[in-house]
Amino acid sequence: MSPASLRRVVVVLAATAGVAACGGADAVSPLPVQPPGPTRTTPTPFTISTTSAIPTPTGSPSRPPPTSARPAAPPPAPSRTRGTPRTTPPPTDATPACQGAVRYDLPLAETEIELLKSLCFATGAVLRIQGIGPGLVTVDRAELVSQHYEAGVVDIRFVRPGTVAVTIPKDGREHTITVVVR
Repeated sequence: MSPASLRRVVVVLAATAGVAACGGADAVSPLPVQPPGPTRTTPTPFTISTTSAIPTPTGSPSRPPPTSARPAAPPPAPSRTRGTPRTTPPPTDATPACQGAVRYDLPLAETEIELLKSLCFATGAVLRIQGIGPGLVTVDRAELVSQHYEAGVVDIRFVRPGTVAVTIPKDGREHTITVVVR
């Protein structure tokens, strides 16, 4: 072999070794949407074979790295429980909106009781009438309420759904408040 031929062989070997070390002449990184391909063998002119795997795509700030092939589970469907309020609006007639299981204070000294005709509560609500003597407040359906008197205050707890007429004496007259319990 001549010195020029030997130089060509050395240059070809050096170039081939450099290309083989980088994954071969046809080793190209796949696009981020392509899955990694199988292992490739890159033949060289001098029967030196090198094996290189195609590198997997890495994540970027705008695109996370790929995860397992299992699809993500959809979020659970919302369920309606017993305590969820209705989504339908209350009737639009003259009845007031129904309140929840609240305590409704009715101070007789500060309230024009003649203007209060009806109330609507959820089961468990308490109508607290303040400033009245014992035994003066009556209800027409005692099975729907639990009534308690102490120190000038009557607490009427509505324990079952239905309609209860609460009668309150004031200024020599009896005033009836119709309470709807849901």
